[in-house]
This record gives sequence, C-alpha cells and structure tokens, in this order.
Amino acid sequence: MLTIRRALEAKKAARENGEEAGFSLIELIIVVVILGILVAIAIPIIGALQHTALVNSAKAAAANGATQVAAQIAQNATVALPADNTEFTFAWKSAAPTTLDTICVVATSVTDGTVTGEGGTGC
Repeated sequence: MLTIRRALEAKKAARENGEEAGFSLIELIIVVVILGILVAIAIPIIGALQHTALVNSAKAAAANGATQVAAQIAQNATVALPADNTEFTFAWKSAAPTTLDTICVVATSVTDGTVTGEGGTGC
C-alpha cells in the first residue's frame, strides 16, 4: 500500500512540475462517456423535432391547398384539388366542396404515408 501511495505522489509531483504533459487515459475515458451520454439524450429529441416539422409542413401544405380551392370557389371555377408534388399528395376529407365552409383538404406525406395534415374551414 505504501508503494502505491509513493508511486501516486511521484506521478502527481511530476505532473505539477511540468515533467509530464497531456491527459491520462482515465480522463479521456471520462470525456468519451460524457459525450456518449449527451448524444444518447440528443438523438431522441432531434428525432421528435424532425417528426414535428414533418407534421407541421403537412398542415401548411393542406392549408395552402385549401386556399387554392377557396380561390377557385370564389371565382366560380371548377373546383379541383391541388396537384400532387414530390412531398405531398392531396385528397378531400369527404366530398368536393361547393361552398367556402365545406373546404377540407388533406395532405399526406409521400416519404412517410402516415403523416397527414388538414386545412380548410370545413375540417
């Protein structure tokens, strides 16, 4: 036990005198463990943020589609769904609307078919 204590004191003295520079292995391992814990916490949070962003973009696309349909109704034009694009497909929630109060457009994500958003006054 005395030998270990002397060895530790000698190492400490060498480090304090500047004879030994750098980090010890245990210090590096502690840093790696701390970084691993931070990453383990951050990954689920980032995944949830991505899903929330996808849902909000679907809602925004549906609202834009409802605005297009409202403009068609206001101009007494033939009511048609917005054209599908690379991000969303569009559908009516029930039937094609005839008045502004019955507009409800559903946008479904192309990349993840389970994410939908609704927009319009009839939703």
